[in-house]
Amino acid sequence: MTPTTRRRFLRDAAFTSVAAVARLCLTASEREDAVSFFLVGDTHYCAQKENIKVMDEVSASYNAALVRQLNELPRTAFPEGIGGGVVPVPSGVIHAGDLVDNGDKGPAKHAMAETEFAAFTADWGLNGGDGKLRWPVREVHGNHDSPRGDGPVITGIKERNQRRTGIVNRSENGLHYSWDWGGVHFVALGIVVGDAPEVARTRRYAPMGSLPFLKQDLETHVGKSGRPVVLVHHVDVHRYSETVPDDKVKSHEWDYGDAQAFHAALKPYRIAATMCGHTHTRKIARWNGTKDDHVTEGVPSLNTDNAAHFDKPAQAILHVEIAAREMRVREFGTKDGWQTGAWTPQVWSFPLSV
Repeated sequence: MTPTTRRRFLRDAAFTSVAAVARLCLTASEREDAVSFFLVGDTHYCAQKENIKVMDEVSASYNAALVRQLNELPRTAFPEGIGGGVVPVPSGVIHAGDLVDNGDKGPAKHAMAETEFAAFTADWGLNGGDGKLRWPVREVHGNHDSPRGDGPVITGIKERNQRRTGIVNRSENGLHYSWDWGGVHFVALGIVVGDAPEVARTRRYAPMGSLPFLKQDLETHVGKSGRPVVLVHHVDVHRYSETVPDDKVKSHEWDYGDAQAFHAALKPYRIAATMCGHTHTRKIARWNGTKDDHVTEGVPSLNTDNAAHFDKPAQAILHVEIAAREMRVREFGTKDGWQTGAWTPQVWSFPLSV
């Protein structure tokens, strides 16, 4: 990771200052009514190469320790430097994809991905308390789960969506879905948001009809209500919002035409945030439909760090609270594979648009 630039330092400091002022303005009732949840990504469950029916020890231990942290954090104290108070019991945990590591390797590795996905479901459960995790989990798939929308992880998510409690809408293909936590509407949109009809190019990653589903879902389940909306996808969108020649876009993970159509689809609604993983680094910014991630206006964009990748012990997750007037984001991280953890000394705050 590159050192923090002066521009980023000043921008982050500004977010922190705004957050400090905003927290002083929150009433007790607003805190009580807030919807809270954890955002994680890139757990990359990985089986042993020598024995694909057995999990890699490092991967298994990092993920087990992550789940323990998620179980233990609620009802503990936030440090005074990031607002104090108690970590609320979450509505659930959102997983932004790359559940496993080998779902993208084709049929030859399907048995390996099956081992990994079985370990994921054993740890995370589904509706809370049916696995090791105490809370409900809402996941999308990433490129390591399936870049083309096939394979055992996709089959598994579709099956889980039939048993997932609290779902208000499912796509016809069974992969995408939406739900409500409190007064907030959430939509799970898979690897990228796309399949805009005006884009005829072959995409690197298959959107699996996520954009048409999003449009239908928001029209039907949000409409003109003004309810806050949270959108979850795996790949970060900023990098792919710029128009490029066709010979270049073929290598891009998100077609710029789909990215632009996605942004246009959001304009009639009160979008609290888009949330993703994929980059293995935390970036909290705004998205105004362009590649520029230093803008001060636009949709809040939460890009979470890897949460339990076997490649390194440094991991992090985000804690999100959405109240009537603002969204607050905090980060909890580890340097030793979740044997210990600590809150990042910073709060990011976004007023909710009217």
